[in-house]
Amino acid sequence: MLIDIALDAMGSDKAPEPEIRGAILACRQLEVRVHLVGPERTLRPLLAKQMHRAGLRHLPIKIVQASECIGMDEKAVQAVRSKRDSSMRVGLKMVREGAVAGFMTAGNTGAAMATAKMVLGALPGVDRPALVAILPTSTGKPCVLLDVGANVDCKPKNLEQFAVMGEMYARSVLKIGRPRVGLLSIGEEESKGNDLTREAFPLLKQLPINFLGNVEGRDIYNGNADVIVCDGFIGNVALKTSEGLARLVRDSLRESLTSTVTAQVGALLSRKAFNDFKKRLDHSEYGGAPLLGVRGVCIVGHGSSNDVAIMNGIRVAAEFAQAGVNARIEQSMVVADTPVSNY
Repeated sequence: MLIDIALDAMGSDKAPEPEIRGAILACRQLEVRVHLVGPERTLRPLLAKQMHRAGLRHLPIKIVQASECIGMDEKAVQAVRSKRDSSMRVGLKMVREGAVAGFMTAGNTGAAMATAKMVLGALPGVDRPALVAILPTSTGKPCVLLDVGANVDCKPKNLEQFAVMGEMYARSVLKIGRPRVGLLSIGEEESKGNDLTREAFPLLKQLPINFLGNVEGRDIYNGNADVIVCDGFIGNVALKTSEGLARLVRDSLRESLTSTVTAQVGALLSRKAFNDFKKRLDHSEYGGAPLLGVRGVCIVGHGSSNDVAIMNGIRVAAEFAQAGVNARIEQSMVVADTPVSNY
């Protein structure tokens, strides 16, 4: 059985070409049926061109008409209200109506979150949805970081809910048996941090999760924690800094490997190792950030997503839907609201 995923064909910086190529890759490599959402007059000839170029006659790709799209520079709330036939809104309505199992966009993050909250609604017990980033670690296991941009200003209760949702995501999708959950701060001691982290600490401590206490920035990549919780401002800065550092390390390593004749020989010998290294640091391999806490599957990718990133975003949406993460989060929220003495 194919899993139906709606794809915002007009989301990325270079839309719709990456989306069309990504949809083709996904349908060739995954058990999915992709619904390209956007203006049919634009999409149909481009899809036909890419299919012909790839020597393909048929793939499980459908086009769903949407007459409007939301630009990266548009104000989220205003765009969501005024563009009622946007590709985001049409795709998320398909999720709400059960026509597809999930939705993926590489478009305006704020608009995607606002539209998802409006069209899908929040899960019971969730005050604010959170965006999740999956980051590599030195141990080879991924680390879940949330929130990475959905909520710039948070209350302690929000961080408590993020911890529950992140822990469940790590267990359901990443198959981590008993995820270690940490609270991102400036020191390991309970007294360290700002008002938000100090007030959130006892809330996370009383949850029925494997709470490590405070963790520091270095713990994002050393594998000491499986889930790290923070507000969206800190999380987004950490994510964007990490992407910039990864690009610097990758480019510097390439330059060093090719700077001398001896190094050029070494570069040829180590090309596979370098490609493996590059792949580990490439955000396109992770596909996008799931929006946890809404009644449906919504994956938000980078505006700069290429076809590989789009394909992996579709993959993440399908895996999220198959794992039944939302139902498990809803159950976990009920447990989290139970007094700790009752566990």
